[in-house]
Amino acid sequence: MKLRCREAVAGNERSEHRCLYKTMGYHDEDLEKPLIGIANAWSTVVPGHYNLRRVAEAVKEGIRAAGGTPVEFGVIGACDGIAGGHFGTRYILPTRELIADSIEAMVEAHRFSGMVLLGSCDKIIPGMLMAAARINIPAILVNGGPALGGHNLEGEVVDSTYLAVAAGFLQQGKISAEQLKMLEDLVMPSCGSCSMLGTANTMACVAEALGMMLPGTATIPAVYSQRNQAARRSGEAIVKLVYRGITPRQIMTKASMINAVRLCSAIGGSTNVALHLPALAYELEMDFDMKLFDEWCRTTPLLVKLNPASSANMTDFHRAGGVPRVLAELEPLLDTGVLTVTRQSLADNLKGLAAPVPKQEEPLIRSLQDPYMSSGGLAVLWGNLAPESAITKPAAIDPGLHVFRGRARCFDAEEEVQKAAQQNKIQPGDVVVVRYEGPAGGPGMPEMYRTMKLIDGLGLAKQVALITDGRFSGTNKGCFVGHISPEAAAGGPIALVQDGDYISINIPERSITLEVSPEELAARKAAARKTPPRRINHGYLNLYSRLVTSAAEGAIIKHREV
Repeated sequence: MKLRCREAVAGNERSEHRCLYKTMGYHDEDLEKPLIGIANAWSTVVPGHYNLRRVAEAVKEGIRAAGGTPVEFGVIGACDGIAGGHFGTRYILPTRELIADSIEAMVEAHRFSGMVLLGSCDKIIPGMLMAAARINIPAILVNGGPALGGHNLEGEVVDSTYLAVAAGFLQQGKISAEQLKMLEDLVMPSCGSCSMLGTANTMACVAEALGMMLPGTATIPAVYSQRNQAARRSGEAIVKLVYRGITPRQIMTKASMINAVRLCSAIGGSTNVALHLPALAYELEMDFDMKLFDEWCRTTPLLVKLNPASSANMTDFHRAGGVPRVLAELEPLLDTGVLTVTRQSLADNLKGLAAPVPKQEEPLIRSLQDPYMSSGGLAVLWGNLAPESAITKPAAIDPGLHVFRGRARCFDAEEEVQKAAQQNKIQPGDVVVVRYEGPAGGPGMPEMYRTMKLIDGLGLAKQVALITDGRFSGTNKGCFVGHISPEAAAGGPIALVQDGDYISINIPERSITLEVSPEELAARKAAARKTPPRRINHGYLNLYSRLVTSAAEGAIIKHREV
């Protein structure tokens, strides 16, 4: 077969190109093998990526052992946790597009024959999958793995986001500033993607369910020796994929996308998949309907409860069998004929499932016959407040809050509601409305997770709902609805809500309703300001806000000619 990389290094006319590689220590025989690009998001900024330097070395060992030549380059990756709760959070979702674009530029410019995508965290894995779908050369994803779980002062299993709850405890006088400081050293004892089922670990599990990772590798903790072993095997696998000519679009089909949605719903994954899977579908040139997404979720029982829905963390999930065990339980609902990076079908992979499952009095992974809930962990809502769609996570909401009605308290920025909460101005029965935080209006669609955690810490999690055109973290619990579309900046109905209006949320009926007459809404719309002022008028965020689509479409920047 003709290797794509030969376009850049073969023949007398490419003598200079070979020379440039040789200045870095490559030999002629190296340049005759498949050149495999390694897109590595390693940095000392992101805990979930801190171990990727060593993981990359293991990948290189595997590539060389299988007869390929690794060529590594850097990729940006921002930390949702460190960037959250301040101005920096507006950059997080927009980095997804930068990641996809930059990988495309590097891989296409240098004509690599295949690529290994190294990333762990919230927007990095989606951006990498989008790049793989767009470029469509053989590819495999390797994550750095989850962090080990930590504990609080009472010895309860928690994660780093517990500190946002603890801030509420401090405000109420339940803990001291010294105890808050102590917690910083207890809640996350290792590097890795945050130990709960947040967006990072959700997307790793989704990538495995899509067939883009080796089976069982998504949940291996960052500090386990298996992590480097999996990386080496992935390096070997990519060379075999190159020689077989197996590409991402052969793996990430409509059937595998449905499998991934079912897996995500069965484990109660992050609501952010409702952004990332439509974005991935766009790159795959595939239709992705939110009504079908909801139907797939509704018909998939909840089989796993992980933090924030329970105290179990990703290490517990890995020990219980991880993604392969859940897929095995879901097998009657899946299309197991789909191809994976093993070069075999999902059915073949599940036949080889041999990982022992520790005996538990209460199994972490339940069967289809004994689920936690008969429907899945995610739900899409519609109504006069969200004509295009909105998303919520019943798996992390107390069943008593699946139907909620309350008075609107409106805020035009997350900072405003945080101040109100800190001043004890949020009352039981309120529906907190946070708007102008959508993809264009934010800009960048920031997460409201610290606000929800603060409400939890104030003891209001079972008495207050929060709705927004922004996003939530996979770590949130309580009655919340996000991704309300159209967003306020686009003139969506959420911009017309006034303090004191009643809002009804009904998850079983998939509805979110502003209890205001159509006539009154029309009058408010006529009196409303036509064009809200842009918050950012320079740089990447200004460009992003002008180009980004609705959350209902995945908050993407379209690049294909219609």
